[in-house]
Amino acid sequence: MASENRGEKSQKLISLSRRLSLYEPPPHLNNPARRQHGIPKSANPKRAAVLICIFEGNDGELRVILTQRSSQLSSHSGEVALPGGKREEGDADDIATALREAKEEIGLDPSLVDVVTVIEPYMTRFHVTVIPVIGILFDKKAFNPTPDASEVESVFDVPLEMFLKNENRREVEDEWMGDKFLCHFFDYQSGEKGFIIWAFTAAILIRVATIVYQRPPAFLERRPTLWNGIPDKDLAKL
Repeated sequence: MASENRGEKSQKLISLSRRLSLYEPPPHLNNPARRQHGIPKSANPKRAAVLICIFEGNDGELRVILTQRSSQLSSHSGEVALPGGKREEGDADDIATALREAKEEIGLDPSLVDVVTVIEPYMTRFHVTVIPVIGILFDKKAFNPTPDASEVESVFDVPLEMFLKNENRREVEDEWMGDKFLCHFFDYQSGEKGFIIWAFTAAILIRVATIVYQRPPAFLERRPTLWNGIPDKDLAKL
């Protein structure tokens, strides 16, 4: 899914892209990104994908694109999220879902995104299986956000490394299906507007940052068991 004819690419992003393309998800995913397609279609409608779109900021740090959901939405209104959503009948795979949703939500042209890998699936409290898709945006200037006002209130970006640091972070203990875990909250200020990145979105970004920077977070993570990968026998039912 590599994009072409974008001029000179960042060496840092090229190196990151190559390294991430070698990432080995759990065996039940069979490294679908290297075949350039996601997990095959299934009959279960409770399936979604999100796009973790990484680019290089002006100061050379790696940043990731996030959205704030519209306050008019019936669920999770006003919350920070990754671009993404539920799989539709016409989607060939999870990568197609993530790219389509990013285009619909924030106007991100799929041709600008180099998909390098997917990571292990997560399951939400509502039993939706979510596949995180990691992509590289080599030419940030070519992306002019055009958010769909019915879904997205604002588009912003944050340093990816912040999800490994203890700064501007707090936690609360929660329980899910008998599993006690820590729910993390990260505060981020962009101009005069403040954002809180928490729960499911924060958990995915902690995991991605761990993979990208090849080191664990500076705090105790303690994730729910199901966030450590869905077993083969369960994935087959999805």
